[in-house]
Amino acid sequence: MIIKKENEVPITFLEDESTKKVSKRILIGPEDGSHRIVMRLFRVEPEGYTPYHTHDFEHVVKVEKGRGVIVDADGQERLLEEGNCVYVEPNEKHQFRNPFDQPFEFLCIIINQNS
Repeated sequence: MIIKKENEVPITFLEDESTKKVSKRILIGPEDGSHRIVMRLFRVEPEGYTPYHTHDFEHVVKVEKGRGVIVDADGQERLLEEGNCVYVEPNEKHQFRNPFDQPFEFLCIIINQNS
């Protein structure tokens, strides 16, 4: 059994032409012996966003702190607030954005792509 505190997990800062003001912590993953699933914590700062993208695996998301929006394949934005849960299907285009003035944090659980 592995037990961790999220604030003790290293932070990776993600920023390029498709990502702005986003950080990630891999809370539970392959280094912990989890060969099939990965639990990640993302933080999107105000005015930040993740890539508008698709991938061939599903994932589930739970908003932990703040508010943000998810953008769907049609470009429609839907508000996400603390406690909301989201299921994103494989190959479904999506993006997380933070147009608000406080950080937006969410857990994202995926299948381990390296297994």
